Amino acid sequence: MTIRVHNTLSRTKEEFAPRDPGVVTMYVCGPTVYNHIHIGNARTFLTFDVIRRYLTFSGYDVRFVQNITDVDDKIIARATEEERDPAEVAADYTLAFRGAMDALGVQRPTVQPKATETIGPMIEMTERLIERGHAYAVDGDVYFSVRSFPGYGKLSGRNIDELESGARIDVDGRKRDPLDFALWKSAKPGEPHWPSPWGEGRPGWHLECSVMSEAELGVTFDIHGGASDLIFPHHENEIAQSEAATGQPFVRYWLHGGLLQVNAEKMSKSLGNFMLLRDVLERYPAPVVRLLMLQTHYRSPLDFSPDRLEEASRAYERLVTPLRNLEWAKRNRAETALEPAPAGALETVEAATEGARDAFIESMDDDFNTAGALAALFDLVRALNGFLERHGIGDNARYVGRLDAAAGTVKSLLGVLGVTVESARAADEYPADVLGLAAQLAGYTGTDTKAAVDALLAARTVARNERNWAAADAVRDGLAGLGFVIEDTASGSRVQFRQGG
Repeated sequence: MTIRVHNTLSRTKEEFAPRDPGVVTMYVCGPTVYNHIHIGNARTFLTFDVIRRYLTFSGYDVRFVQNITDVDDKIIARATEEERDPAEVAADYTLAFRGAMDALGVQRPTVQPKATETIGPMIEMTERLIERGHAYAVDGDVYFSVRSFPGYGKLSGRNIDELESGARIDVDGRKRDPLDFALWKSAKPGEPHWPSPWGEGRPGWHLECSVMSEAELGVTFDIHGGASDLIFPHHENEIAQSEAATGQPFVRYWLHGGLLQVNAEKMSKSLGNFMLLRDVLERYPAPVVRLLMLQTHYRSPLDFSPDRLEEASRAYERLVTPLRNLEWAKRNRAETALEPAPAGALETVEAATEGARDAFIESMDDDFNTAGALAALFDLVRALNGFLERHGIGDNARYVGRLDAAAGTVKSLLGVLGVTVESARAADEYPADVLGLAAQLAGYTGTDTKAAVDALLAARTVARNERNWAAADAVRDGLAGLGFVIEDTASGSRVQFRQGG
């Protein structure tokens, strides 16, 4: 099946065909580095990380470019507030952004140019636009003439006359039209500035993406991505600048992600629901955060809340527990020799493996439908876990090969989504407090934490056989208080230790 993407420009789902066979050129608007990124930003960057990963999985060589806006009004305001140099503020938050992306499992771009390192090319594009009659200089500022570009509004679907009539009164009477936007801003006292043909100043925000994408990807590249709130005016202005400067189409496919809400409300500081990514990752591991975001199609609004994070945490455990169960069963074969699998049982698992892979690809080919892709993986882990619960693996090597193939498919396809499978905590990481619990409830007097847990499980089994529910519950609750979860299976009881991740 061919990949199909929803193109904001055409407002239709189109077959994806890159400019150069086998190669995808892709640009995504990066952060303005004046603060730590919030979870709304994170959703956008995660979305295009997954799209990039899937294109790579599909056999494409992806050249992925993302800019860093390191000079901007917001950075200058933050520097004034903190009584620091704007360059220092930008450098600190650039490092913080990269660290947050690493923590979330977002791959680094192929190239990540900074605005301050691209001043010369931005001046060159501005000169081109003036020469072509699409821009004009006034007292050291340079503005793009919106009405000089007939296609203005084609991305957002907005009519330029309606925009004019709905525009607020513009206080800058030097502009020929209230809709005209700045390409170059003249220097103000205390602000960063660079020399230009129009005097000392700095570039406007919209200009950098046009310049960087052309420099790194060429003219008419494949995919331009960003959040839907960038469609107007930022991406509309990018199109106007680039196509006015080159006379050629700017981008083949425009992809936009839906916005994020917190508890069904728009995220804002005034509502007290503003959440930074770093704070969320202190409480929930990256795979859980990614899973929550990927359960909703990237173009749809996403409701983000502590309750939904807890749901995602449970969903993550449903995905990975069968994989851990298989590893446990392989280490404890004698304890997992249940009734032999009837004819066709292994073939059912094998068919589920192939079916899940096909369904995963079919969903992702359909405009990167991660919700459908995850549904296919949940179906596969149910089939895998059902086999293990009924039959175990015993000493049958034939079982292991088929089951390993199923588990490997789950892991590899989760990897395409950037969701890692974290191993269960090892016995040598068990808390020492379990020794006291085992002494109290199971009469264990040793110093081996794994043996202590085994003793507690054995004591619980005896209590359950004797219908001493209070004693059995005391073991369960005591272990739960230390971060253990007891799993009762057909081949016996065992624990997963999940405290702290």
